[in-house]
Amino acid sequence: MNPDDASVLVLCDFDELPDPGSRGFRLERMGEPLELLIVRREERVFAYRNSCPHTGINLEWQPDRFLDISLSFIQCSTHGALFRIDDGLCLRGPCVGQRLTPLKIGLVGGKVVLMDEPARPPGYQPSA
Repeated sequence: MNPDDASVLVLCDFDELPDPGSRGFRLERMGEPLELLIVRREERVFAYRNSCPHTGINLEWQPDRFLDISLSFIQCSTHGALFRIDDGLCLRGPCVGQRLTPLKIGLVGGKVVLMDEPARPPGYQPSA
C-alpha cells in the first residue's frame, strides 16, 4: 500500500505529530462529513471519531487538544471523561465502559493515512 492508493487518505506527516500528542481533522469521507482525532504515542498512532459516546459532542477543549494534562488519556472537554489511548475505553466519567469509535489508520512512507476498510471492532488492540 502506498500513500497514492485510492483506498487511503493522507492526513499528515508522522513527524508533524508531537509525542505524545493529538490532532483533529474535519473532512468528507465517502460523501459524508467525518470529524476524527489522531493520537501519537511513541511510534504508534491511534484514530477515533471525534464524538463522546455519552452525548455525541466533540471531545477537544481547544483545537488539536484531546489529551488530559498528563498526556496519558483522551479527555472529553465537557464531562472530563477519560479514555485510554490504545483502545478508546472510557475509564472515568458518565460513559464508563463505553468506547470511542475507532477508525482504521496506518503509517505509510512516513505519512499517517486513513484507510477505507471498516473500523476496528471494539476492544481491538493494534499490534506493536
